[in-house]
Amino acid sequence: MIFLGPIYNQLSQLYATKINHFALIKLIMLALDKTLFYFLFFMVMRLIWLMTIKSRRTVKSEAAVWLFAFYLILVLMLTTFRNTYFPWNLTLNLHRPLNEINFVFLRETWKMYHAQSRLDFFYNSLGNILCFVPFGFLSPFVFPKKQTFWRVLLAGIIFSVFIEGMQFLLETGVTDIDDVFFNSCGTAVGYFGYLLVMLIRRKSRKTN
Repeated sequence: MIFLGPIYNQLSQLYATKINHFALIKLIMLALDKTLFYFLFFMVMRLIWLMTIKSRRTVKSEAAVWLFAFYLILVLMLTTFRNTYFPWNLTLNLHRPLNEINFVFLRETWKMYHAQSRLDFFYNSLGNILCFVPFGFLSPFVFPKKQTFWRVLLAGIIFSVFIEGMQFLLETGVTDIDDVFFNSCGTAVGYFGYLLVMLIRRKSRKTN
């Protein structure tokens, strides 16, 4: 880790043997470290672009773009590019059989629900939903023109399918149709959250 290495080493010494799912903490911190690294590149490129364009942008709209970029990078680092730091270290497995993809809707989710422990069920379902809530919430702020529910939902589905496809080719996770479904639910929840915020803002403006 470039940025969070000292913090992770300290946590590892204190809690590695005390927390059962410490590997998950390592995964999150490594993903966050990589996100900070690549977000720096985004910052430089974005600032160069802002200095070259003539149109003015508001602080709120630009903040949404930066938050959205950070979020997208973080999700990719948590899911697709979790096993390597640099893109030139990626290895595609183009000969992986398609029967390793679960195309049966909710089959694996149903198995996890009826397992002895439902921890995996909640981790998989709620985790995939929460992971895409920011996508549905931030997309209308970043792309405000003609953003309807169906367009945002379609964008979320495409992003989810991209993640699942890259996980399959890079062998960095299980490719499952259920993940796309839960990601889509998260996108929808995020979009309705956006509508709620817009409704509250309109009412507050009317009262003022």
